[in-house]
Amino acid sequence: MAATAGTAASQALSFDPQDCGPAYREPRAEPDGAPRHSISEVSAASGLTPHTLRWYERIGLLDPVDRTHAGQRRYSDADLARLAFLGRLRQTGMSVSDMLRYVELSREGDRTFQGRRDLLVAHREEVRQKIADLHAALAVLDYKIDVYSANSADSGKK
Repeated sequence: MAATAGTAASQALSFDPQDCGPAYREPRAEPDGAPRHSISEVSAASGLTPHTLRWYERIGLLDPVDRTHAGQRRYSDADLARLAFLGRLRQTGMSVSDMLRYVELSREGDRTFQGRRDLLVAHREEVRQKIADLHAALAVLDYKIDVYSANSADSGKK
């Protein structure tokens, strides 16, 4: 039952990281009227723990999250878009400090396009280098597997 609920939450809270740009450019001074999602729903959909979600808010990766009259966090669709984008940055190995720098620049508006671009270009080069390193390591693994496969075949013939 829990797996079904998690799957349903993930499907209901799907978000596209390509749609993240507006989420950082549009401040949420007024409620945006979007459906609200509980921290447990967002945790299940994003794969982040509630502790991490609260930490992201505390350090400024997320804007302060709306709350119910009882104080429970309610995440908007814009928050989900931000989390999707941040998740992609983390998958590439971007440091939290660089993610914070990107978010801070984004909040400053259009005049920071070049700074954001520069940050992402530099990080892209790091990612490309990691990919090249992984390809080299994979080639070594493939070679060793081929050596052992050939030895196994030769051993079977004797």
